[in-house]
Amino acid sequence: MDNRYHGNLEVSSAPHLVSPVNTAKIMGMVLIALAPAFGVGIYQFGYRAAMLTLVCVAACVLFEYLMNKIMKKEQTVRDLSAVVTGVLLAFNLPSGLPYWIAIVGCFAAIVVIKQLFGGIGQNLVNPAVTARIFLFMSFATEMTTWPTARGTGFDTVTSATPLGQLSLGGADSVSASNLDLFLGNVGGCIGEVSACALLIGGIFLIFTRIISIHIPLSFLATVFVCGFIWGGFDGAVFHLCAGGVMLGAFFCATDYVTSPMLPLGKVIFGIGCGLFTILIRLFASYPEGVSFAILLMNILTPYIDRITEKIMFRVPKKAVEGDAGNEK
Repeated sequence: MDNRYHGNLEVSSAPHLVSPVNTAKIMGMVLIALAPAFGVGIYQFGYRAAMLTLVCVAACVLFEYLMNKIMKKEQTVRDLSAVVTGVLLAFNLPSGLPYWIAIVGCFAAIVVIKQLFGGIGQNLVNPAVTARIFLFMSFATEMTTWPTARGTGFDTVTSATPLGQLSLGGADSVSASNLDLFLGNVGGCIGEVSACALLIGGIFLIFTRIISIHIPLSFLATVFVCGFIWGGFDGAVFHLCAGGVMLGAFFCATDYVTSPMLPLGKVIFGIGCGLFTILIRLFASYPEGVSFAILLMNILTPYIDRITEKIMFRVPKKAVEGDAGNEK
């Protein structure tokens, strides 16, 4: 090798890929996919939904910028990951939530869950999902006050969500039809009320290859099968469309960092999310189980990766014996 070039070579860690796709472009595509659900959220809950989302985005970007400054790290606000975290957190909140509580959730998501563990690519659990759980455990009343009628702010009518009605009084007490759940004519969190809008965004991500189909398909299929066993076809459709299943399956469970790497691991991850979701919905005191299910499976992801790597890359015993014989 010519010594003139020896000092200029820098080798980064694997994988060594040349691709026009980077983090900013991926996050930009995710934001495009979230746009239909954002539109339904504004239509259903008025300007408060838009303002709360903007507050969450601004807070997440600000916390990201400040943490990078304090820790003397390269700025990552331009990769849009903080923007996506802010949007996803807002989508998991009721539109009437006080702004200061949402900002506390943003602090937990960016500073505690993401940056203190090393920043993008290093967090152990999904920041938006975990921040939602933190807010629910800390501010239970505010996090379970659901605006249901179209309005412009705090004057909207509030009542239990369809999942809350199911938990309190059984299937007969649910006032919304499955069509209402599919289109988004119900109360709930800003970005999870319309299964149709989220499905459109999820299909967009799959066709653009931003996410693979393994986790969403196994997640949704498990929820459908368990819902069918428990409540027939109508029950299966209800559990698919109600609450955060669509948002979780396409936008939260598919997080690159906190989900398994191999296809088999992704399928196991999705099935686990579906099972935990249904178990919590049907047998726990809290009517919604998507966030808790994803968090639990995030914790299990390293073990799923370890097991699936051994299954996928193990060398057949005969091949090992053949190689040993050849060496002799």
